[in-house]
Amino acid sequence: MTFRISVLDRSPARRGRGSAQALRDTVGFARDIEALGYHRFWVSEHHSVPGVAGSAPTVLAAAVAAVTSRIRVGTGGVMLPNHRPLVVAEQFGVLEALNPGRIDLGLGRSAGFTDGVRQALGQGREAADDFGAQVRELLAFFRGDQTAYPGVHAIPAEGLSLPTFLLATGAGADLAAELGLPLVIAPARGEQAMVQAIRRYRDRFAGPEPYVVVSTSVAVAETSEQARRLLVPEAWSTVYSRSHGVFPPLSPVDEILALPKTDRERTRLDEIVASQIGGTPAEVTDRLGALVEATGADEILVSTSTYDQAARVESFAALAELAGLAIAA
Repeated sequence: MTFRISVLDRSPARRGRGSAQALRDTVGFARDIEALGYHRFWVSEHHSVPGVAGSAPTVLAAAVAAVTSRIRVGTGGVMLPNHRPLVVAEQFGVLEALNPGRIDLGLGRSAGFTDGVRQALGQGREAADDFGAQVRELLAFFRGDQTAYPGVHAIPAEGLSLPTFLLATGAGADLAAELGLPLVIAPARGEQAMVQAIRRYRDRFAGPEPYVVVSTSVAVAETSEQARRLLVPEAWSTVYSRSHGVFPPLSPVDEILALPKTDRERTRLDEIVASQIGGTPAEVTDRLGALVEATGADEILVSTSTYDQAARVESFAALAELAGLAIAA
């Protein structure tokens, strides 16, 4: 494999362990991922989701950076409509100052999933409509040439150069192209829609070189069935959230498989697992190769979570071996 491979951890809670432990698990997992030779480790931003603990990505990224020394650390992403660009610039300026050359800034446009969350954050649904202007303002604070607020400087961010990525689908890919920024994209609307968005991004890119990061779940095991079992807990939480409006903590796979399910839930669970990349080393190699060939991805961002933490690390170790990553420990 000639492309980079990185990791996104959304800090899911596991049944019986709680949100505080989920954050500690993320920090410990980052150490494992660095030891396996991965390129980046990113954390995410979710608000008022009981099954997801990662609500403050900048703080969590700082904790990850403090216990690692080589791997790049960043966000996938900071939801910019929830924050003032000056504050984001200052926070990431501090991160970069304390961890020079290791910090990535990934930005998304979500403004919160419910009216209550948006109100608590001080934003309306329309906040996401100004995402392009917010990104431009943030970048201007880093360059030191913003003019909207005379005499205001983002210290210590001003003059620092951080890799900045846009998390996008559809029109968001066009914004990344216009601004000449790397694109992070997932097949949320299907692989064909993703491929079309990437093609537009490359065709319209205004910069030296486009860069595409494709995010997906990957599970590697000795058998296809073992790999499927790794993917089931998070897939089931996703299915359950769409049926009940609540994303539950991850549960043991045997308990999930024994649960009574509607035909719709059973079908949706099978569809989600099938859309992800899981299998034996040979099967995963073939499917990753096909994905990269279809998308031209420069990097794969692996977002796999499961209930069994040890099995998850084993899967990432197997993937690292497939990719020929430098094993540090």
